Amino acid sequence: MSGSCFVVYPGLVMRKLVQFLVVVLALFSAPLAARAKVRITVDLSSQQMDVLSDSGSSYSWPISSARSGYVTPRGVYSAVSLQTMHRSKKYHNSPMPHSIFFHGGYAIHGTYETASLGRPASHGCVRISPANAAMLFSLVRAEGATIEIVGSPPPSHPFASESRHRRHYALAHHKHYARSGHGHRATALSYAPERRGDFPTRVFGYVLH
Repeated sequence: MSGSCFVVYPGLVMRKLVQFLVVVLALFSAPLAARAKVRITVDLSSQQMDVLSDSGSSYSWPISSARSGYVTPRGVYSAVSLQTMHRSKKYHNSPMPHSIFFHGGYAIHGTYETASLGRPASHGCVRISPANAAMLFSLVRAEGATIEIVGSPPPSHPFASESRHRRHYALAHHKHYARSGHGHRATALSYAPERRGDFPTRVFGYVLH
């Protein structure tokens, strides 16, 4: 008999096929595990944030969302930018420590107005305490995040003098950071600045910067 004879053993083929499938599944499951994200749920109705990390750790914290006259957007978002210290140009360079931006200029960030947590008090961002903001920032930086904002905020009252409140807020935060030694770096991903009587930077209602 000339030539060679190749015998196929069904059992051997099946074992090889199973081994191949195991390798393929391992390759696909590894990236999926790496993409696991922190789950952040913000309930505007209860002014509460629930956090569930990939490690299984969970937290519930009070928040402040937008007060009367402002809006905190509802929906499902991803963390698109993280900044250890951001400053709002629109609101007198007010510091926003451990900012997690999720929709344009909207962010989750720390606030030193902790007495207001648990009720609407912000200009639209989601405020949490400085310690909680630092912890959340660290989790999101390591795992990424899915942010879901639901519910409707309870009624709130606007401040009697918005401009006076802004000046007080900015001054309080400026003094805090002057004592703590933090810098005053502003970044590009901030609110549009709002200046008054600042000619010629203000022309026909637009700010040039």
